[in-house]
Amino acid sequence: MSACIRLYADPVQIKACRKKVENTANAFSQTSSVLSLAGNDIRLKILYLLEEEKELCPCDLSDILNMSIPAISQHLRKMKDGGIIKARKEGQTIFYSLKAEHLKMLRSLFKYINELNLKLELV
Repeated sequence: MSACIRLYADPVQIKACRKKVENTANAFSQTSSVLSLAGNDIRLKILYLLEEEKELCPCDLSDILNMSIPAISQHLRKMKDGGIIKARKEGQTIFYSLKAEHLKMLRSLFKYINELNLKLELV
């Protein structure tokens, strides 16, 4: 275990930082929840595909990701319960899409993924 060896604590800085963290507690909580759900490889792929295609049904995702529909449905349920995707029913088919309030954050992740992919293709 390491110990802090600073000579001087800046109480003004500490107080200001505490206030920043307290004032943004809700944003941290919401961001953490989204990242927690997106932190799974399959769910991140599903979110990426929903961003790319705007909406997909479980059958589409099953075919694309080469997974069973029940496995895809489990991931979709977790993300729907977590509030990052929404469902729309058309006849017997349910279509899923990203909720607008999370697009900005997720798009930055997808941009990063696309940039990494480009770098790997160039190698």
